[in-house]
Amino acid sequence: MKLGAMSISLAVKDIQKSKAFYETLGFTVFAGQLENNYLIMKNGNALVGLFQGMFENNILTFNPGWDENANKLDAFDDVRDIQKHLKENHIQLESEADTNTSGPASIVFFDPDGNTILIDQHV
Repeated sequence: MKLGAMSISLAVKDIQKSKAFYETLGFTVFAGQLENNYLIMKNGNALVGLFQGMFENNILTFNPGWDENANKLDAFDDVRDIQKHLKENHIQLESEADTNTSGPASIVFFDPDGNTILIDQHV
């Protein structure tokens, strides 16, 4: 499966402190809005999302159709095809994409240790 760009979305307590910490590690702001309590930080191909007050736990995020620079990919597996594959392999989904639509959609499920995985297609 082609899952697209991978990032970790961190539930942070103080976005200013987290921003400064990741800048010390060489990350720069790639996207997001500090005033809206979220930033996407980038260092090479590594992406870290900082989210204050939006969710409780950290989330592994995959973006089908995007590379790590948010450029549209010519070839990728649609989130609905990924959803079908997961269901065929008995992976329970927390939320599902509407199979009667196309384009942007997302699904959420958990790995065996309870870590949240978000497949979030923007194209």
